[in-house]
Amino acid sequence: MNAERHAQLLQFLASQGLTPDPRWPMSALEPLDAAFTHTSAGLPINHEKLEFLGDAVLRLAASEFLESHAPGLAVGQCSALRAQLVSDRWLAELGERIGIDQVLRIGPVAAGDATGRATLRAEACEACIGALYRIWGTLAPVLQWLSPHWQVTAKAFEQDPHLNNWKSALQEWSQGLQRGLPSYATEERSQRHGDPKRFFCRVSLEGSSLGEGWGGSRRQAEQEAARSALDQIKPAPGS
Repeated sequence: MNAERHAQLLQFLASQGLTPDPRWPMSALEPLDAAFTHTSAGLPINHEKLEFLGDAVLRLAASEFLESHAPGLAVGQCSALRAQLVSDRWLAELGERIGIDQVLRIGPVAAGDATGRATLRAEACEACIGALYRIWGTLAPVLQWLSPHWQVTAKAFEQDPHLNNWKSALQEWSQGLQRGLPSYATEERSQRHGDPKRFFCRVSLEGSSLGEGWGGSRRQAEQEAARSALDQIKPAPGS
């Protein structure tokens, strides 16, 4: 790693509120350099092993966060919230928010794939988590980095326990009224990878349409249809 790359990584850490020990040699940040080097770059180092490590560290750190910041949540609620905190969606949004693209090294093909950028950001954040754990040897820097972001999500979850899982909320509503389960009919309307309207979904209950939604995946389209249905029924709960 050259001095310019080292300085770039130090700047990134500082922007996230993290300060390495000044006594550490330049080589101490090599795991972070690897974490931000995608396999598509074709370099001798890459992010894959650190992403694998980061996946495990992320779940443990999220559990520690919930133990400290949400001790009153039931186990089921903790599980649901942790699923939000460790999801690829959450990691991709974090990566975009902190401008992780600026420190990534990726190949020309990956750089030209705008539709896959969210996946790259999620992978890079997870690899970064693995790198921080490898460098410091503890969860401390991971918790210091992620806790402020997690607090925002936890607050939103408190206001809407079904955040990003509107299918579950719709199912609870229908079963609470003893009206059975909602039915989802999903169609692929586009063959283009990354098209946000690739799939169209209509959700129905007892033969009546409740809502419609679009998404880049079947799951997303179904969730959007459920959210649309909930928006329709909320003004008149119990109807």
